[in-house]
Amino acid sequence: MCGRYTITVTLEELMLHYDIYYKYPGRYNPKYNVAPGQQVMAIVHDGEKNKLGELRWGLVPEWAKDEKLGYQMLNARAETLADKPAFRKPFERKRCLIPADSFYDWKGTGKHKQPMRIMLRSKGIFSMAGLYDTWTSPDGTRISTCTVVTTEANELMADIHERMPVILPREMEAVWLDRSITNTNELQPLLQPYPSDLMFAYPVSSRVGNVRNDDEQCIEPLSLLL
Repeated sequence: MCGRYTITVTLEELMLHYDIYYKYPGRYNPKYNVAPGQQVMAIVHDGEKNKLGELRWGLVPEWAKDEKLGYQMLNARAETLADKPAFRKPFERKRCLIPADSFYDWKGTGKHKQPMRIMLRSKGIFSMAGLYDTWTSPDGTRISTCTVVTTEANELMADIHERMPVILPREMEAVWLDRSITNTNELQPLLQPYPSDLMFAYPVSSRVGNVRNDDEQCIEPLSLLL
């Protein structure tokens, strides 16, 4: 699964990457330990242009009776998007990009799991494929939420975890956001493991296991005693 990630670039870098030219009205701060349940930055397309905004991580389907269902919907398996009731409609009509510059996963088993930071060799921004939906609470409050699509691990990730987020090639980001594409058979080929030779990983401190730790120390390389 994908349960933690970082987005440490400036707002200007983020907007430039996604061709967003209007003044962003919200607050933005670099994040070194993004966790489930938090508000996360996301990109959607409104039919004319890309828009940057926040979604809560943990998808709550529009038909859900309780928003707590979102804690079970942090990730969505690429192989079953078209079959699962929670993901079928969003896969057709409510797709988003979740920008990141790395993600974390834990290597090993039991009490001796080592957190690893995984990123592109370019060290640049990448887009995780996401789905979103809007749920209305009994009191009328509307909550917009998202999930990260995952796929099988590539060769690099296989040594760390069996799953990884779907990282979309830059040229495919617009295709994923294109609201005119509702035939999911056209989108399924995008949901492949990212080439491992374009990525690298290194060990980091166990501090990332605590969501209260959100600073540059989270991404500092850790020297392991072999």
